[in-house]
Amino acid sequence: MGVLVGRKAPNFIAKAVVNGKIVENYTLEAQLGKKVLLFFYPLDFTFVCPTELHAFQEALKQFEARGCTVIGCSVDSVFSHLAWVQTPKAKGGIEGVTYPLISDLNKTIARDYDVLVPNEGVAFRALFLIDEKGMVFHQLVNALPLGRSVDEALRTLDAQIFFENNGEVCPANWSKGKKGFKADLNSLQDYVAEVLSSKATAV
Repeated sequence: MGVLVGRKAPNFIAKAVVNGKIVENYTLEAQLGKKVLLFFYPLDFTFVCPTELHAFQEALKQFEARGCTVIGCSVDSVFSHLAWVQTPKAKGGIEGVTYPLISDLNKTIARDYDVLVPNEGVAFRALFLIDEKGMVFHQLVNALPLGRSVDEALRTLDAQIFFENNGEVCPANWSKGKKGFKADLNSLQDYVAEVLSSKATAV
């Protein structure tokens, strides 16, 4: 399937751990009407993974304030998820993580999103931003050794919201509070002139 941007995000119905409890039938479809950040990670009880899961938890209120649900997914069983959530941070656990952790034990979700590592049986560190209509707006796939930036995920979400609210595109290195411009030549020229002018003045 490859690139999913601009396509409908594949739905799933799966077991999950949500706020420390097992949920039998968690579905992506139930999140329609909200933005979703769905991220895949290789395995529970590993090394880079807990740093990412804690980082998403620390930023959870920031995602929720933007109307975005955070969902994690790996090929572990729901019982492994539950055990990991009950393991203290100091022992490599993810105690305190409350957002849903999906069990993709049969690997169908990872296959549907085309993020299964060949010959490994686990998912790449993939991330998908999905809009309220269930369409994929952004995707990122990292090799297993490379942890993701939660700040960059928030920046991209802010850019998506800015575009939706203002109808303006976001230039390179855009961040919340900075200007965008209309997708036409005149607006681009005005933007470049203003940016170059402000940089020249600063120098």
